[in-house]
Amino acid sequence: MSSKTHEVRPNQSVELLKELHILTRDGKMNQDSRRKLKQVYHLFQFIEPLLSDLKQTNGELTLVDHGAGKSYLGFILYDLFFKELRDNSHIYGIETREELVSKSQELAQRLGFKGMSFLNLSVADSIVSDKLPPKVDIVTALHACDTATDDAIRFALEKHAKYIVVVPCCQAEVAGVLRRNKGKSLANALTEIWRHPLHTREFGSQITNVLRCLQLEAHGYQVNVTELVGWEHSMKNELIVATFKDLPRRRPAERLNEVMDTLGIAELRERFFVEAAA
Repeated sequence: MSSKTHEVRPNQSVELLKELHILTRDGKMNQDSRRKLKQVYHLFQFIEPLLSDLKQTNGELTLVDHGAGKSYLGFILYDLFFKELRDNSHIYGIETREELVSKSQELAQRLGFKGMSFLNLSVADSIVSDKLPPKVDIVTALHACDTATDDAIRFALEKHAKYIVVVPCCQAEVAGVLRRNKGKSLANALTEIWRHPLHTREFGSQITNVLRCLQLEAHGYQVNVTELVGWEHSMKNELIVATFKDLPRRRPAERLNEVMDTLGIAELRERFFVEAAA
């Protein structure tokens, strides 16, 4: 291997890195490639401890990646972690674009990544699909657009996932409801926060993630929110990591309802559903 690829880890698949355009066709690395590889490792460092914990406690583990696209994340996780396990641990990539599913299946077969499957399903349909196991260990959704992130969270809750890792994207639904109901609550000074269209969009995106965090807490999860610095040149850079700890649920459930009532978006209660709080 060229000395210019010294940042590549010893067991990484060079062919995969070429497919992901992290290495050039002749196996070399330029400045752009080095930046991409740094981004890959940065993302991996968030997820690797979760996988290691699951491996220690569960043995075999199952990960479902929603809105997988070209399955960039799934392939990297498999190459850096799953490949060495040599057990029945499995990664499922869920994607609505059939051509991307086919390409991912072909690449996994070519690389010998036997523990990877790709399903042509919407996130919502995957919740009831018998092609997925009744329980999964970790659910990821990076830049799943708008309500697809909420569907991924619902999927994770239905499947009793221990870990949920999401980077939300294109959150328009809450902003639309705020905009539609703006005239009904002008007496409330809080509406000044989203009176202007740009603020409506930004505040809608912000409050969407606040509601998601409260929803997860209302299901017993511990939630950490941070920036996914260096992953992509994108303003959608918020990383939400939830760990099931069976924490008290009543207070976050009450807070979730209070926030929605205060902002006049109670019609979205079903979207951010919670079970009977304990």
